[in-house]
Parts: sequence; structure tokens; C-alpha cells
Amino acid sequence: MPAIAAPGLPKDTGGRSAVSDNLFDRAFEASARTKKWIAAAVVDLLSQRVVGWAMKAEMTAQLVTDALIMAIWRRGKPDSLLHHSARDRNIQASNGIQVRLVTGRWKSSNDDMPRPPVNRRRIVIKGLMARTSSIIQGREAFAQQKWREAYEHLSAADRGQPLEPADLERFATAAYLVGEDAHAAAIWTRAHHILIDQGNVERAARWGFWLSLHMLLAGEMAQAIGWLGRSQRLLKDREEACVEQGYGLIVSGLLAMGKGNIESAGASFQQAVALAERFEDPDLLALGLLGRGQSLIQSKKSADGAARLDEAMVAVTAGDVSPVLAGIVYCAVILTCQRIFDLRRAREWTRQLDAWCASQPDLVPYRGQCLVHRSEILQLDGNWQGALTEVMKAREHLAERSEAVVGRACYQQGELHRLRGEFVQADEMYHEAGRYGCEPQPGMSLLRLAEGRLETAAALIRGVADAAGAGSSHPKLLGPYVEILIATGDIDAARAAADELTQIATAIDAPSLVATSAQATGAVLFAEGKMRAALALLREAWSIWQQLRTPYEAARVRVLIGQVCRQLSDRETAHMHFQAARAVFEQLGAAPDLAELERLTATRSAGPFGALTDREREVLSLVASGETNRQIATALGISEHTIARHLSNIFDKLGVTSRTAASAFAHKHKLV
Repeated sequence: MPAIAAPGLPKDTGGRSAVSDNLFDRAFEASARTKKWIAAAVVDLLSQRVVGWAMKAEMTAQLVTDALIMAIWRRGKPDSLLHHSARDRNIQASNGIQVRLVTGRWKSSNDDMPRPPVNRRRIVIKGLMARTSSIIQGREAFAQQKWREAYEHLSAADRGQPLEPADLERFATAAYLVGEDAHAAAIWTRAHHILIDQGNVERAARWGFWLSLHMLLAGEMAQAIGWLGRSQRLLKDREEACVEQGYGLIVSGLLAMGKGNIESAGASFQQAVALAERFEDPDLLALGLLGRGQSLIQSKKSADGAARLDEAMVAVTAGDVSPVLAGIVYCAVILTCQRIFDLRRAREWTRQLDAWCASQPDLVPYRGQCLVHRSEILQLDGNWQGALTEVMKAREHLAERSEAVVGRACYQQGELHRLRGEFVQADEMYHEAGRYGCEPQPGMSLLRLAEGRLETAAALIRGVADAAGAGSSHPKLLGPYVEILIATGDIDAARAAADELTQIATAIDAPSLVATSAQATGAVLFAEGKMRAALALLREAWSIWQQLRTPYEAARVRVLIGQVCRQLSDRETAHMHFQAARAVFEQLGAAPDLAELERLTATRSAGPFGALTDREREVLSLVASGETNRQIATALGISEHTIARHLSNIFDKLGVTSRTAASAFAHKHKLV
């Protein structure tokens, strides 16, 4: 049969691989059927991918030897090793035990050792097979993405005899994917040092760069910088470029981006992409495109940046990227899409991540993040019960892991409790999020607003909004900030915040942010009494939320539209919007919004002042005392515009048309 060449191994005079030549043509005499079975086993093993890059030469030698031993043992013919060989030849098996095939006899690596009897030879081969079987089963499990099984088999093999670098790489990857982060780092470190001892500095540098990236993502900055420097020194004397240099550029780019040096970061990522394309390395390409996309987005080039993110995700979804890096790219892209308010992409890639995680039940590092992302998408889709179930599963899954995502999960659970009117649980979750280092705003401020603690709500969100400046979290705060300021009567400040939000939305041009901006500005115009202008913007916001398939956001805008229409004496349209919003709130279980809607649509039958807010009662009391709008505004520390708006609401709710009638009503019911 033709010899199977092992790339990179010494060549015999006939141009064939010395190892395969020895094993298959002269190591033993066997039937054609036996040789065919062995060849099939070797080809099957050689077809396995190794952590996302091509099979290396040393692995080829290991797999050929393992396949030979496995084949002979399974057929129960250990004596076939005794058949003649054309010349003395040493074979180093992947299990680290050296045997020698010599003409007509079996010998150990110690030539002085006498030839063992057949039964002892069977024991030797069986011992080899026990360990080789663990290695092969570990490799098979790894190829099938059964990470826990791969981890356990390779652990067993490593306890018997230290694994070689190729299997250490599998072992470390499996350890990381089942959540054994510290063990994974230790194994990668072992592989790094062994590769240096073997003179394979390029491969050693690759794993050094990976350790640097791993430490960077874990927040271990000193170790990240240390591993980066160590790995760069390994390659400093190279005259020609190599793909490993690209991984160093990735870490350097991330460090630069973290310091705000976006131009330098973008250049590093672009160089990494060029090296990835030159050396056809899909892992490096995905990382380079991810970094390039993020740097473009930070440079206010969101469209170009999102396109690079899409390219990175195509490589991941096609299965071209190794599992560790696939998870990193998935989560980074989804978070970036959320930061730029790209709900369409966030939805699409979250569902892809969900399917990817579901196909690998043993995954730990990305499972919790995936569940949090899934909860956020289910919330937007209007499945609040499903969202709550998923985020509670995420917290359970992440209970023993010290990840920043734990805080995000707590915050998300707090949001769902708040929206459902479960204020005690919401408060607990917001505080828990803060304990894990996650900013609990704007959720906590909105919770205080829902509890009627207006001044506390305003103080909380004003503090974080002022501190956020122009940061990426700032646009998320401005919509709730406007809502709270309007509720407290500070319409001028609400107008300034809405204008700032409009500027940001215009620059980013993300549909969800445009809708939020239109809704905020429409609410301000409504508070200022500019009904026609308010209605136009609120209808725009409603249309966008409908297109984005976000029922809760659309329903909240419809409540505002209903209020505006009622002020314009279009009570039929107002009733239609109120009823539609009520149906959505009931379906979602949005108890606070239902209560507020009932308050807005309540009649006087609920009591003389049942429909008035606390602020409106305060204004009415001052009106009944004979104060002018200016005097009331000064007394309450709000604008005259706001006082006029409160009076309009008071007239509407009490069914009166003048200050005199409103004052008479207040005196009659002993408000003053």
C-alpha cells in the first residue's frame, strides 16, 4: 500500500516518510485487510482538527504510532510486532514510551534488557494501550466538542505520563471550556515551556500571546503585560514575519484601546488582519476584524465598524474559528452592538450564540453570558416571564464564577422585577449588581420614580448622568433622565437633556436611539404644552418601536400619544391608544404602567382628587391660595411652563376650565 507521508518528518531515500515507511511497509507482516484497517484508523485520526489550525508534524507522528498500537491491540495480535524490519529503528510513541523494532525480535530502549516472553509483551502493549486509549478518547471527545469528556480523558492520560504539547493544547482548551480557568492557564503555561525546550519558539510564542489575552480579559493587567513582553522577546530575532506576531498585535491593540489610543489600536488590528490573511489563520482573522470593528466604532464610524463585526461573525458561524475564540468573539460583538444601540444585530447574533451554546452542553465560560443576552432579547420581544427565567438560570450558572457578567445578570433581573412591580426584589437585585461592580442606573432611579420618591430619583440619576459625560453609557441614561426630570417638574433641564440625546442619536443613527430621542423630545414638548409638535415626534417614535418589534416601548409611547390627543380634544383616538397600551401592559404583567394608565384615565368617581398627582395637588393648593403662576414656580423651584402644564392637567382631570373654578373645587373639598 502507499506510504502515508508525515509532513516535517525525516525522509527516507525513497522520498517517503521514515516513520510511515517503517510502520506500514516493514514493521510487521500483515494481511492486506489488516493494513487497510490500520490505514483507515490513521486517516480518521489525521482528519481531526486541532484547536483551529492545521495538523502539525509532531502530531502526525504521534497519531500514526497510536493508530498502529491501537490497531494491533484491537486485533489481538501483539506478536505481529515481532516480524522482521529492514533495519533497526526507534519509534517514540505519543505516550512517551520508546520501543525498538528490530529484525526478528522485540527490544526495549535498554538494549541490555533480555527479550520478554510473549505474555509480558502483551502486558507492555496493553499498558501502552490503556494510556493511548485515554489520549485517543480525549481527542475524539475534543473533536466532537464534548468538553467535559475530553477534559476527563486527557486528565487521566496526563496523570499517567505528561502529555506532549499538542495534547496539552487540547487539554487546556477543554479545561477552559468547562470552567477550570486556573487549571487551563497552568496547562497552557506548561505547553509554552515545553515548546521552548523543544525549540519551537513560534508555537511557544502563540501560547504566550494567548495567555496574555486570557489574563487581559480576566482583568489581570500585570500578568497580561508580562506574557506579552515575554512572547514578543521570543520572536524579536526573526527576520521574516510569522502569524504569531499577529496575536501580539491583538493584545497590543486592546491595551492601546483601553488607554484611549484608538488610532494606534486600529493600526495594530489592521496589521493583524493582514498577517491573518497572509498566513490563512482564521482565529487571528476573527480577532483582528473584531478589534478593527470596535476601534472604528470608537472613532465614530459605526457603519464601517459594524461591517467588520459582521465579517468576524461570519467566520465564527461558519465554524472556522476555534471554540475558545468563537465564544469571545460572539460575546464581544453582542456587547458592542448593544453599546451602539443596534438591536437588529444584537438580536441576530444573540440567537446565533444561543444555538452555538446549545450545541455544546458542557460550555461554562459563555453559558452565563449567553443566558443574560438571551434574557435581554426576550425582554425586548415582550416575553418577560421567559426573560426572568433565563436570567435566573444565568445567575445560578454563574454562582461560582467571579465574572463581571454576574453583576450584569443581577441588574437585568432587577429590571424585570421593577417592570413587573416587584419593587422589593428589584431593589435587592440593583444593590447586588452594585456589589459586583455593575452600575445599577438608570434602573434604580426609575425604581425610586415608580415608588413616588421623585427627588431621590432625580438626585440619583443626575449624579450618574453628570459623571458619565460623553461615555458609551451616557445615551442609555438620557431617556430615563428626561422622564424623571419631567416628573419632578424640571422641564428646562429635561429640554436640555432631550436636546443632547437628539445630537447623539443623529451622530450614531441607530433606530432604537432615534426612537428614544423622539420619545423624550415629544414628552418634553407635551410638558411645554406644544401638542402638535409633540404628537409628530411621538408618532415617529411609535413607528420605529413597532418596526423594531418592541411591544413595551411602543405601548409606553402610545400612552403619551393618548394624552396628547386628549389635550387636542381627540378623545376617540386617545381612547384607542389607551386601550391598546392597556392590553400590552396586561399581557406583559407591567403592573406599574397599568396603575399609571388607570390613574391617567380615572374619573372623578374615584374621589375628588383621586386622579391628581401629589405635585398637581400642591399646585392646586397654591392656586386656591391666590398665588400666581410665577409665585408658584418660585415657591416650588420649577419653571412657569411647568406650572402651566400642571394647571392644564388639573383642569382636565377636574372637569373645570378656569383658575376660579379650580380654586372653588379645592375650597369645597377642603384642600386648603
